[in-house]
Amino acid sequence: MVRQGFSALLGAQADISVLGDAADGVAAVELCARVRPDVVLMDVRMPRKDGLRAAEEILRASSGRDEVTRVLMLTTFDIDDYVYEALRIGASGFMLKDAPADELVRAVRVVAAGEALLAPSVTRRLIEEVTSRRSRTPHSRAADRLTPREREVLDLVSDGRSNGEIAGHLYVSEQTVKTHVSSVLNKLGLRDRAQAVVFAYENGLK
Repeated sequence: MVRQGFSALLGAQADISVLGDAADGVAAVELCARVRPDVVLMDVRMPRKDGLRAAEEILRASSGRDEVTRVLMLTTFDIDDYVYEALRIGASGFMLKDAPADELVRAVRVVAAGEALLAPSVTRRLIEEVTSRRSRTPHSRAADRLTPREREVLDLVSDGRSNGEIAGHLYVSEQTVKTHVSSVLNKLGLRDRAQAVVFAYENGLK
C-alpha cells in the first residue's frame, strides 16, 4: 500500500514519471539495471537484501554512466543508525516516511536536480546524532587544499543550507556558490553534498 501510494502521488506530477516499484532489495537492483531511473526511493529495511546494500549496488552500477541514478533513502525512525551509512555509501539524502506529501515530491525534484536533501532540520539532527557517536579524527589533509571561502561554503553546506541560502549569507550570487561547491567536491574527491556533510563531521570540521 505504501508503494502504491507513493507511485500514485508521484505519477500525478507532470514532471515525474514512475518507472516501476519493487518489493525487496534484490528486485530493486534488478529493476534499476533495466530501467535506469534518475531517482530511487529506497526503504532502509527490506526483505532479501536491505536497502543499504541495494542502494550501494545501484549507485556502483550507475557510477560509470553519463546519467547516474541517485538514491533517496526512506526511514520510519526519527533516529536511525542506518542514516550515517546511507550517506557514506553515496545516498543523496533521506526523509521520514510520514513526511507530508508535498515534501516527498519536493525531495524527488531536489535529488533529481543533483542536490542533496539536507535542508530539513530533522536531517541535520539525525546526522549530528549519528556522527556524534563516532570518535573524530584530526581533519584530513585534503581539507588543507580548500581556500578560506571554500571552507566557509563547506561549513554552510554542512549546516544543511541550500545554494540560495548560502548565497544570501555570503552576499554572493547563487552561481558563485555553485562554483564553490563544485570546487569543494572536486578537491575532496566527493560525489555530492551529502558526502561533503559526512566528510565535515568525520574530520572534525563541524
